[in-house]
Amino acid sequence: MSNPVFFAPAGSFGQLSPGSTFVLEGAEARHAVTVKRLAVGEPVDIADGAGARLIGTVMDTGSSTLTVQASEILVEDQPEIRLVLVQALAKGDRDELAIETATELGIDAVIPWQSERAIVRWKGDRAVKAHAKWQSVVTAAAKQARRAWIPEVRSIVDTGALAKAVAAADAAIILHEDAKNPLRAVLEETLAVMEGQAGTSREVLLIVGPEGGIAPREVTRLSDAGAVTALLGHHVLRSSTAGPAAVVLASDVLGRW
Repeated sequence: MSNPVFFAPAGSFGQLSPGSTFVLEGAEARHAVTVKRLAVGEPVDIADGAGARLIGTVMDTGSSTLTVQASEILVEDQPEIRLVLVQALAKGDRDELAIETATELGIDAVIPWQSERAIVRWKGDRAVKAHAKWQSVVTAAAKQARRAWIPEVRSIVDTGALAKAVAAADAAIILHEDAKNPLRAVLEETLAVMEGQAGTSREVLLIVGPEGGIAPREVTRLSDAGAVTALLGHHVLRSSTAGPAAVVLASDVLGRW
C-alpha cells in the first residue's frame, strides 16, 4: 500500500538528503496528526506539489507539526505530453467533480472556461473565490491520488481568450457529439504529428463544453484557431464525465500510462 501524502510549499526540501529531518507545519501537519492520526514510526510521503517527493518515517508529532526523517528524496518529471482540461463552468458542482476526477486520473492543468451557454458565471469576488475553490479541489484530489504534482488551475477564459490558448497549444481537441472522427483516431494522429516535431515538452488541450453543449459559433471560432473536434463515444456524456473519460483514453494513446 502506498504511503499517505501531505503537501509542503514548493521548494521546501532545499538541500535535504537521506537521513535529514523535515518538519511539516500548519494545516497539513494538523491533518496528518489529528485526522489521519499518524504516529511515530509510520511511513509517510511529503510532496511539494512541484514534483519533489520526500519519502520518510514519522519521528515526532505535535499539535501542528509533523517531524519526518527522510529515507529518500525523489524528483518526478512531468510527462513529455501534458494534458490540460478546459472545463466549461457547469451548475451543480459538476465542473468541480470533473476536475477532481481528472486530477486523480493525471491531468496536468485545468482551465476554467466561461462558455456562452454556461449557466454559472464567475464575476467579481465570486470569480476569486471560485478559482480558489477549484485549486483546493485539485489539491485535495492530488493528495488522494498520492501525486507529487498539483495541477495548476489557470485563469478563467472566455471563448476569445480560449481561442488564443488553442492557437498557442501544440494540439487542442474539442469533445463534440457531432464530430465525425473518434477521439482515439484524433489522438493517434496528434501523437504522430508530435513525434515528428523537435522538442520534448508538448501540451494538449481537451475542451469540454457545458451541460447545454458548445454553441456552434464557438466551435467555429476554436476550430479556426486550430482545434479539431472528436467524438468521445456513442452516448452523450455529462460535463462531469466527458473530461475524465477523455483523460483516460488520452493517457493510454499518448503513452502516458
